[in-house]
Amino acid sequence: MATRKGSGKTARIRVGIGGWTFEPWRGTFYPEGLAQKRELEHASRMLTTIEVNGTFYGSQKPATFMKWHDETPDDFVFSLKAPRFATNRRELASAGESVERFFASGVLELKDKLGPVNWQFAPTKQFDADDFGAFLALLPKRVEGRAIRHAVEVRHESFRDAAFVALARKHGVAIVVAGDSKYPQIADLTAPFVYARIMGTSETHAQGYSRKALDLWTGRARTWAAGGMPEGLDAFGKPATETARDVFLYVISGHKAHNPAAAMALIERLEA
Repeated sequence: MATRKGSGKTARIRVGIGGWTFEPWRGTFYPEGLAQKRELEHASRMLTTIEVNGTFYGSQKPATFMKWHDETPDDFVFSLKAPRFATNRRELASAGESVERFFASGVLELKDKLGPVNWQFAPTKQFDADDFGAFLALLPKRVEGRAIRHAVEVRHESFRDAAFVALARKHGVAIVVAGDSKYPQIADLTAPFVYARIMGTSETHAQGYSRKALDLWTGRARTWAAGGMPEGLDAFGKPATETARDVFLYVISGHKAHNPAAAMALIERLEA
């Protein structure tokens, strides 16, 4: 994994994909004949992080999180999509029980491999400062002594607002940066880490993106890690303090069959 130094802190840049089970990856990303039960083992050695989508739809068993932990390298990290039961509701302030249930479901069995939690909201969910602030106050900074990193993926234009940026920064919660996407981009830095999801891979490029686009996102990741704000991204609040930040960059959606190739191409550039 790539590391960058800035403001006396070493930041890590991790690059990955969403999930690891996808039939078109077999024989391309995964070697021909690889047993399906070994796909996570393989993916976690080609990438440095994976975003888990299954936790959005339902809870997993503690034994499942333990198994994921044991099958992956020591420096690997999982980001988890938080349960939809917490975010797909009219009043976010009432989500406390769902939040607590999620953290009691076994996610801590990932131990040091538990990365940020992505709280994803429906594209129809609009910004309500009071209700959203109440929701952010429900997100625990620590659970059983372990620090928890939170990111919010908002997908309605109403969030392109300095008030929302200030609210996220107050709670130390990252705003997910939507890249190459139909969703509104809010690239303000509001937490000690950056969480970006780039969604523009295409069938026409063997590595999902053109070389120019891969170089662009590599440069942006390095700028974030060094504490800066990359050019060409949309921001709405006051500039953030310059400090080294861990970066989690996921190649998601787009032409999914090429997402692992794009992620590996980014890792290769970052390690050069």
